[in-house]
Amino acid sequence: MTDKGQTAVAAPAPNAPTEAEVRTYLKAHPDFLLRNPELLSVLTPPTLQRGDQVVDMQSFMLQRQRVELQNLKEQHGELIGTSRANLASQSRVHSAALAVFGARSFEQLIQIVTTDLAVMLDADVATIGVESPEPMKPKLRNQGIQILKPGTVEELFGAEREVVLFDEVEGDPMLFGGGAGLVRSAALLRLKVSSKSPAGLLAIGTRAPGKFHVAQGTELLHFLGRAVAIAIAQWLDLPA
Repeated sequence: MTDKGQTAVAAPAPNAPTEAEVRTYLKAHPDFLLRNPELLSVLTPPTLQRGDQVVDMQSFMLQRQRVELQNLKEQHGELIGTSRANLASQSRVHSAALAVFGARSFEQLIQIVTTDLAVMLDADVATIGVESPEPMKPKLRNQGIQILKPGTVEELFGAEREVVLFDEVEGDPMLFGGGAGLVRSAALLRLKVSSKSPAGLLAIGTRAPGKFHVAQGTELLHFLGRAVAIAIAQWLDLPA
């Protein structure tokens, strides 16, 4: 019972630490609030004061909350941007795969891969490279097909990689032919057409440095490479 006009003080909970014990613990663990920042939102900050040996706890708490809020906003923005970019890439690759499988002839398939594919993927150049000891046949010229020296694919990809990305590179005429001058970033996709066919690759180049980079996922590009290889094998009636 309290007199009118007096403020009642809640009794401490049973077994709760005393103020002296809390003070002693915090002195022994000065990084406690750094490790438990969520407590800043429930603590009552002291009134701003000036003077020797006075810590502006209110300023500290507000500043920390501002930093955390800004970090959350930046992370949220990055997450949204990444999600949108991933969805756009997925849509482009799926559209490209559908176009590849929709070809009505082998010649149209080659035209789609070496002409339409670059537009669909928001790139500038797309070519098919095929290993062969023989020079390019006249009928294959100007169709985006590059004849590679035997062993080139293994040299570029190694034994296990299916996709190789270059964030900043000068286009190689061996891979991109006449369009090499446009290329500043590139993706190379291994084409495993058939056990009976020579090694090959699909080269995609863009004039924007960093459009392809080593930190990005390669699952969609691997899928596209498999789609192109399967379509080529079907039209040439090659075994798996």
